[in-house]
Amino acid sequence: MFRFGHPEYLYGLLVIPVFLLIYWYSRMRRKKALKEFGNPELLAELMPNVSGTRPTLKYLFLMLGMAFIILGLSQPQFGSKLKKVKRKGVEVVIALDVSNSMLAEDIQPNRLERSKRAISKMVERMHDDRIGLLVFAGDAFVQLPITNDYASAKLFLESVNTGIVPVQGTAIGKAIELGMRSFSPDTEKNKALIIITDGENHEDDAVAIAADAAEKGIIVHTIGMGLPQGAPIPVVNERGQKDYRRDKNGKVVVTKLNEDMLQQIAAAGKGIYIRANNSKIGLSRLFDEMNKLEKVEMESKVYSEYDEQFQVLLALGIFFLLLEAVILERKNKWLKKYRLFGTKN
Repeated sequence: MFRFGHPEYLYGLLVIPVFLLIYWYSRMRRKKALKEFGNPELLAELMPNVSGTRPTLKYLFLMLGMAFIILGLSQPQFGSKLKKVKRKGVEVVIALDVSNSMLAEDIQPNRLERSKRAISKMVERMHDDRIGLLVFAGDAFVQLPITNDYASAKLFLESVNTGIVPVQGTAIGKAIELGMRSFSPDTEKNKALIIITDGENHEDDAVAIAADAAEKGIIVHTIGMGLPQGAPIPVVNERGQKDYRRDKNGKVVVTKLNEDMLQQIAAAGKGIYIRANNSKIGLSRLFDEMNKLEKVEMESKVYSEYDEQFQVLLALGIFFLLLEAVILERKNKWLKKYRLFGTKN
């Protein structure tokens, strides 16, 4: 990619055509004045050392010098080249529950939005760590492969909603299995899997799968989104009005935080369980646990900074200014005797 560090200096290029017009106008006035003064051929014989082309050549060199210096001052830069860097950090994969129960509003504005805000704050506190994001409901999908591009992580996070996974349900075990496969295969330590959910697991044996992850060196933490008393799941009815999800008997469905399940998963995964509420999520405690992990050196590719390219342009500008200075407006009396082209009469 290409950019200018100081594009405001480019406005200086607008004066060059103005100067050229002024010079052309002055030359026309001078020629007209010479014609009025006398015969141009006779004047040329009387002033043999006067050159008609050297002043114009000097002025063009002056304008070229100014143009290159202005371009140099605007700092043209080339960049966006990938380079390898080595950092010490940990790898974190976040599995976010996007089932319909995460729309419950016992945690404001709702469980899902509060989870997304918590993840965004977590990303802001990261420095040399890698992060991956997956979403799950009745099935699990990778939303963002593990990376240290935090801007992309926040961008992908914004697009997460309950419709992103076509199969409804809460398969925490599938999320753990996919999370285990999402880490880099070249390291056996410094890996943490964070499950953010309300814990209403109906699909698989998540506790056993979490224990399997712990045996492979992956710490499994859980964050419970919701309150024990639960809340209904808001929906929009056919008339566009807010209503709540109901069972086949017409009774409002209340989704409750399954704290016992999440505690068992965290214990099996050798991690911790944190219950979120309307006042806090518990990120500080989670970061304390992550800091206990051994940080290892990881190689990653990042975009390099833009390379400055102004030196060549400034050098060309100085060259043309020096060339303008050494060229005299009058003919050189020592060189004019040598005719490189043509013959003497």
